Amino acid sequence: MLSVATWNINSVRLRLPIVEKYMREEAPDILCLQEIKCQNDQFPAEALADLGYEHQAISGQKGYHGVATVSRVPIRDITRHDWQDNGEARHVGVEVVGRDMFLENVYVPAGGDVPDREVNPKFGQKLDFLDRMTRWADALDRPTLIVGDFNVAPLESDVWSHKQLLKVVSHTPIEVETLDRFRNAHGWRDIGREHVPHPERYYSWWSYRSPDWRKNDRGRRLDHMWASPALAEHAKAHRILEEARSWEKPSDHVPLVTEFDV
Repeated sequence: MLSVATWNINSVRLRLPIVEKYMREEAPDILCLQEIKCQNDQFPAEALADLGYEHQAISGQKGYHGVATVSRVPIRDITRHDWQDNGEARHVGVEVVGRDMFLENVYVPAGGDVPDREVNPKFGQKLDFLDRMTRWADALDRPTLIVGDFNVAPLESDVWSHKQLLKVVSHTPIEVETLDRFRNAHGWRDIGREHVPHPERYYSWWSYRSPDWRKNDRGRRLDHMWASPALAEHAKAHRILEEARSWEKPSDHVPLVTEFDV
């Protein structure tokens, strides 16, 4: 079995104690982090290697964005796509050596506050990012798992209120349609929803603005794990660690993990 986790950590240096806690207690074989918010030489590589995650692929940037994949099993750093088309560090792709799996770690732009590319260029950049991902997926011909913060909650049960969030960035119809085109380009299977079927509640993010995230439970499913059709057949278990949202100095996202029989 091989366990793969994804987590938008919202600054890996600030939240290193809870990353270490997660690794000690949950011990996934591979952990994909998004929004590490540091340059490569500032990444806590040694601290994570000391916990057994000595295989690392890091794509960092000063103060913003950035992704990193760290592993207890051998991985080979192979791609760093610029789907944002401006040099931002939002992707790293690795081959999981000897496991017939390629693992893509992505951080899709949030898209700003207004769902209109004419008045909010960030929203247009988000849609264009997803379009570039779609063109890449259309030519994909290998067993692939893509994970990360997609910043889109596509299903009605992926948000606390479908009606109230229809015009809020992350759940608008145009974002959902754009993400759906990406899914269809490769026939991706949504591992999370295969194990937590719609319309069951399934969130991975709760805003810092909520004074009591658990009581109010105004969550969204922004984080995803999608697999090529053949690879998805090997997904045996999937879980969400909601309790991580209550850890000391938490990220606003929580980890997801899938176990594969590969």
